[in-house]
Amino acid sequence: MLSRVRLCESEPVNDDWEKRVDAAWATFDEYPEERAAEFRAVIDALVAELPDGSPLDPFERACAWDSTGHSDKAAPLYREAIANGLSGYKGRRAKIQLSSSLRNIGQAEEGVKLLTPELDAPSDELDDAVRATLALCLSSLGRDREGLSLVLGALAPHLPRYQRSMANYARALVDPEG
Repeated sequence: MLSRVRLCESEPVNDDWEKRVDAAWATFDEYPEERAAEFRAVIDALVAELPDGSPLDPFERACAWDSTGHSDKAAPLYREAIANGLSGYKGRRAKIQLSSSLRNIGQAEEGVKLLTPELDAPSDELDDAVRATLALCLSSLGRDREGLSLVLGALAPHLPRYQRSMANYARALVDPEG
């Protein structure tokens, strides 16, 4: 009997399917640019196994389009995954990746609006990715000081020394009086 894990609030998925998706992604670097369609076909075959309306279907397809250089095709699929109830860890990934895709297609302001609330979301291993992607969106909008502040704030805890100084510098970039 296959065990089940919950990857998002609405969707039980079996461990075997998840392992096969992970295995497919582990081979991604074996597909040069001219074989990108082959990789997307591997992902398409896996998501074809999901029930209709699964938010994992558009999410995995969006990831495949995005990773093969097609942010324009990925963005609507990320939106669909979120609208279909993708939540939890993969939901947060979808927001980060959608924001990056939006930036790539000239819609950085929408990326900022999508990611800014994630700064106050419960902390997890994606916090730095939220800040890095948000910083890129801000930079695309000419808001480099805000972006640099986010990046320095994310970097500070990882430094072997100067954590307090870098955190203070990060805050000073956006609030010189604070």
